[in-house]
Amino acid sequence: MISQNLPLVNYSNGIVMIAIFALVCIALVVMLILFVNSGRKK
Repeated sequence: MISQNLPLVNYSNGIVMIAIFALVCIALVVMLILFVNSGRKK
């Protein structure tokens, strides 16, 4: 994977990577909010 350096810019691959990164960030934020809310209820 890493050894395959394409001379042309692959925009679709970049968009996919950004989308995955965004989903991971959103998931972490949601987990943090749920954790804080569960802590407040106790």
